[in-house]
Amino acid sequence: MLQNFSGWDDTIVAIATPPGVGAIGVIRLSGKNAIVITNELFPSKNLELQASHTLHVGLIKEDSKAIDEVVISLFKNPKSYTGENVVEISCHGSPYVQQQVVQACIHKGARLARPGEFTQRAFLNGKLDLTQAEAVADLIASNTAASQQTALHNIRGGFSSVLKKLREELIQFSALIELELDFSQEDVEFADRNKFFALIENAELTTSNLLQSFKLGNVIKNGVSVAIVGKPNAGKSTLLNTLLNENRAIVSEIAGTTRDTIEEVINIDGILFRLIDTAGIRDDSNDTIELIGIEKSREKIQHSDEVIYIFDTNTETSGELEAAAALIREKIIIIYW
Repeated sequence: MLQNFSGWDDTIVAIATPPGVGAIGVIRLSGKNAIVITNELFPSKNLELQASHTLHVGLIKEDSKAIDEVVISLFKNPKSYTGENVVEISCHGSPYVQQQVVQACIHKGARLARPGEFTQRAFLNGKLDLTQAEAVADLIASNTAASQQTALHNIRGGFSSVLKKLREELIQFSALIELELDFSQEDVEFADRNKFFALIENAELTTSNLLQSFKLGNVIKNGVSVAIVGKPNAGKSTLLNTLLNENRAIVSEIAGTTRDTIEEVINIDGILFRLIDTAGIRDDSNDTIELIGIEKSREKIQHSDEVIYIFDTNTETSGELEAAAALIREKIIIIYW
């Protein structure tokens, strides 16, 4: 399957753990020569004779020079993440040591993996479908319990299984309809019309639910952007500081104190909310810098998921509130101050 892609026959290598100093670092190799290359650097055992899914302790050496004492994990194809021979070398977490191991592998014939290439190979070799491959990146980037569970669900094929079942049912009925067309002059029905209409209705409902779930999935993955807007001195920065329980934004009685947007993230029940404190919106300012801030505020209103409008009952009229609601439309949450 990989033969249509450039470099498919290469053995690739890369550091699998985050950069920096740690207790251990993991270097991963994948490709038909992964075990052969590692074997040339690992004199303790002949790895080609060892069973898959086994661990082996010994020294990594290059030209008789010891680099580190390591643990080798063997995964023989097709029972590996990529569907190829995979070797993971667990060495000590010195960046220098890790680079030495990677360079030794490259000297023996491996090449440095491109970003995401291990998961790409898993996808191309049929170990993961596209949804699962994307979920791997989502799981790595997850920073809340909700985003972690969503990504894990998709990696296990939760989303894919729904689409797979629907596809199989549609193909089956498509085949029956084509069969009827082939025998159209015989006046024979192979496909149950009631079942067919029920299938179409179920397909529409399933598709609609999946489309609707995109918004929820996007919220879980990226969080909810919430713009806090209103007129100058309405209390926007005060609200931000209260929600964050810290003095993040400068608060004063001088109108127009906030000139630029201030963004902070708060975690509420596993969902991230990106709170955006904006410059006060007014039409009578002659300050060039403040006008730029007001224009940024209007942009945040358009691009945010939700808008909190601070309404000062002492200085604003109901007409001004209606005008603001018309501008923000369905995304508005009004707080009377």
